Amino acid sequence: MGFVTIAVLSVLMGVTWSQSVTIGPEVASADRSTHPNAILQMQKQAVIFEQQAIVVEKEAVEDVMATGKLNPSHYPAQRAAKVVQHYLNTRYGSPYRLFGLHQVHSGHAEDVADSGRKYQLEISVQEFIRNITEKCSAEVLFQRGEKLNSPEVQVSCEELLKINTKAQEDTLYQQYKMSQSLSAQHLPDSHGNIEPDMEPFWHLGIVAASFVMLNESTENTLYNVAQVANVTQLETENEQLKFDYTILLHDIVSQEILHWKLLFTWSPSEGVKVLQMEQLPRCHCEKPPGTP
Repeated sequence: MGFVTIAVLSVLMGVTWSQSVTIGPEVASADRSTHPNAILQMQKQAVIFEQQAIVVEKEAVEDVMATGKLNPSHYPAQRAAKVVQHYLNTRYGSPYRLFGLHQVHSGHAEDVADSGRKYQLEISVQEFIRNITEKCSAEVLFQRGEKLNSPEVQVSCEELLKINTKAQEDTLYQQYKMSQSLSAQHLPDSHGNIEPDMEPFWHLGIVAASFVMLNESTENTLYNVAQVANVTQLETENEQLKFDYTILLHDIVSQEILHWKLLFTWSPSEGVKVLQMEQLPRCHCEKPPGTP
């Protein structure tokens, strides 16, 4: 049986920013030699654009999945581990707390009767804003059936969840509850820059996008956030800050850029609550050179 090898560029915050993907006129590739200042700025905020070469091998026949012990760097283990990242962000992420997959140490897959396929994982998860990493155990169940539900996730990452961001979140909440004037585009911009006061809203977009990525994840997918195309703050309702976002997701398998419109609320006490999510017409964007 033949294999297809896909080269994936992963960003260490779990956000893929493929340096050769053309997303559109406002999003150019981020080249280290061309934009060193932009890269340094991103490093300061723990949004680090580094090439982490992950060689992903998948069987040419997609419906034949690996069972037993998994190669940690190969596609089956990586896609299951990325689901854990999305799960953590939907439950515990905030403008000042953001989780990403740092490394897969080991993985094991098995069929579970008629319910689906279960993955047992040992991974390292990183909280990127403070650059704290913890080794965690996780279980991911991809369900079978005509109606595909979100993967079921159980994960133990006790230390990362103790990070206290209440003071920062309260300050941000009070500031924008009073002004209700946020409007921004292209986070990051075409050179990888984000204004410091916009960084929390880039992080908030990643957290909100995790709801989409978790909901859409299957054993045949691998998603990351490419950019917040635009964000608008709406009138506050029920003490929650309300936002309208358009987010670009990178579908690593197809190399497509997917546009999603999200309507959600956020507050320090309630976290992110997604009210609506809608996939917009597909963007037939240029693939990286050498991509099959």
